Amino acid sequence: MDGRKLLIAKPIGMAAGAAGGAAFKTIWRRVDAGRDVPRAQDGGRSWRAVLIAAALQGAVFAVIHAVVERATTPHPAEADLAAAEQTKARKRS
Repeated sequence: MDGRKLLIAKPIGMAAGAAGGAAFKTIWRRVDAGRDVPRAQDGGRSWRAVLIAAALQGAVFAVIHAVVERATTPHPAEADLAAAEQTKARKRS
């Protein structure tokens, strides 16, 4: 990862991760009638609740990760276009 991408991706990733955590907690409270997110060691919560919460949290963060990666990585078509423009510029000079 080049330095410029790292400077862009880190703060975006951190902000998106924080927003994802807040979004997950909000979603979970709606799913489980206002209760807090269960922890794996919480003996007072069912296996079902713990596993559903873990799966939902994983899904939310996978989506956030995909969005950040997609937003901070040039797409192949864009890279090809940039390379073609550079080639044209070299031919002109």
